[in-house]
Amino acid sequence: MSSTPEPAAPAELPPPPPLLPMAQVRCDVGAVVSLGQAAYGERRFVPLAGGTVRGPELNGTLVEGGVDWQVARADGVLDIAAHYVIRADDGALIEVRSDGLRHGPPEVMARLARGEPIEPDAYVFRTIVRFTTGAPAWLHLNRTVAIGVGRREPRRVVLSLYRVT
Repeated sequence: MSSTPEPAAPAELPPPPPLLPMAQVRCDVGAVVSLGQAAYGERRFVPLAGGTVRGPELNGTLVEGGVDWQVARADGVLDIAAHYVIRADDGALIEVRSDGLRHGPPEVMARLARGEPIEPDAYVFRTIVRFTTGAPAWLHLNRTVAIGVGRREPRRVVLSLYRVT
């Protein structure tokens, strides 16, 4: 009779990397535009109409014309893929890609969709943020990964960015 070896004990994980506050993005948004049901759910987008970026590492404004692409999945999760440009206070242009998800209890998400104010801890809104720029003063952002903790307001998205060190 062959004996099955005992599974190896899970490796101990190292402590997580610190998160350092970078900035808060306050983005004015337009109305949701639905493209209808697609293969993985309702495909839609939200035009980004500008806004501000303020924080210890980055300050500037959002260039109007960004887009937040979304898929409202059947399981209640909203896949998010925002793509926009920050004009730093020194005039440098920084491309931003913010990919993540938003989800919560169905009644909370329905209230959020109606534009009702919802406490941010009643649902999950998280993104992974990457930057691209050719501006010499900001080249370090090309090597930066940030975590975004979001909040949806009736006409605005507020995204607090934390640099992963």
